[in-house]
Amino acid sequence: MAVLLVAGCGPSAEEKAETNAAVQNFTPPFVMSRLDYGGVVERRFRRLDRNDDDKLVASELSPRLAPRFAEIDANGDGGISNEEWSKWMLARFDHQDENRDGTVTSAEREKARAQREMDLPTPAEEPATNAAGAAK
Repeated sequence: MAVLLVAGCGPSAEEKAETNAAVQNFTPPFVMSRLDYGGVVERRFRRLDRNDDDKLVASELSPRLAPRFAEIDANGDGGISNEEWSKWMLARFDHQDENRDGTVTSAEREKARAQREMDLPTPAEEPATNAAGAAK
């Protein structure tokens, strides 16, 4: 009899389903220190450098990063050195580290992503009709 009473006290099938759904959709918080990020930057450079010549060329970058090649290639020599890559990547980290505590949290990361998506267009990206109207 006591077994039946204890069994009846557990969560219902609906509660179990809700708990399982919450567990499956759980995303752990993101926290990364600048020091740890430096290691990630180095490993990523090595993975991208497919021909192991210690520089990245445009064809070695992902389609998402390829448009930023000239920005990352600070000296304009046609290749991104590990130093250029690290400097650019750490600047991105520092930009996301809003409170300057040396770590980037989930909240800081998401805020930086949202701000980047909401960037205002440059004058070159404005429609021709607006540019013509502004010139008057």
